[in-house]
Amino acid sequence: MFDISPTEARALVWRQLVLWALFFLPKHRSIALERRLRGREEYRKLQQADWVLMSWGKSGRTWFRVMLSRFYQLHFGLKTEHMLEFDNYHRRDTRAPKVFFTHDNYIRDYLGQPAGLDHFRGRQVVLLVRDPRDVAVSQYFQWRYRMRPRKKALNAYPPHGADVDVFDFVCTPECGIPRIVGFLNGWAEAIPTMGDDLTLIRYEDMRADPAATLEQVVAATGTPGPPEHIKAAKDYAAYENMKKRESSNEGMRGSGQRVRPGDEGNPDSFKVRRGKVGGYRDYFTPEQIRVIDAMVEDRLDPVFGYTGG
Repeated sequence: MFDISPTEARALVWRQLVLWALFFLPKHRSIALERRLRGREEYRKLQQADWVLMSWGKSGRTWFRVMLSRFYQLHFGLKTEHMLEFDNYHRRDTRAPKVFFTHDNYIRDYLGQPAGLDHFRGRQVVLLVRDPRDVAVSQYFQWRYRMRPRKKALNAYPPHGADVDVFDFVCTPECGIPRIVGFLNGWAEAIPTMGDDLTLIRYEDMRADPAATLEQVVAATGTPGPPEHIKAAKDYAAYENMKKRESSNEGMRGSGQRVRPGDEGNPDSFKVRRGKVGGYRDYFTPEQIRVIDAMVEDRLDPVFGYTGG
């Protein structure tokens, strides 16, 4: 069972009823309405959240979420096997923050704002970033082996069953590196205006020292904890431990498909797949790597540290 509030449960039921009704509309209209519906629910959570974890998909959010969940369980003495899901820990102990996890996919549809980040002004935001080249390759395997057909249509990915190889995928403006770079550049413009409200963390730094990243985030968001809680959370969410739990379907509950393999016989279908920094190079020829590197080097804002090297 999911550890959700009555409000969340009602919202899920209402959304399912609306989605059933949307089935009879033309596809382009049903997708537009569903995006607005999802945006409405996300905007509600944004208004209530104590802080926001913002990332592009496949940037290490699930790993960080497991680590953060374990820290809060220890820090607040929460006896639960459920992963942090917005306000479920806050309902057990009001000292625990309400955390909104988002890729900012849908809110602008609801607000009618095709661009901009004004809806995050005045909010405490933790921005998790990862090298767009590694993200795009990981997203390819997510699209190919894990993503539901409806989700592909909602987010303008190649349709279900399309014959697209990894190089074409990562080069496609609608789903690959150009789209990820655009997302990051939008946040690069916002960073100077948000001051202490924004904390920037990088997947690569988290891989090098996960405890330091967790310590930075919980301090910045108002719940600093003792070293033993930081270490225990780091150890619980260690890559090999995550991999073992996904293989055995053990670990924190309430995460749906978040940490389950799409096909237990296919290692590329696992949520915790490789996690290798710079691993994108393993999938391309030298000429393809030069093309991919140029997409980042020529277009990405240097504030994130992925250019000039």
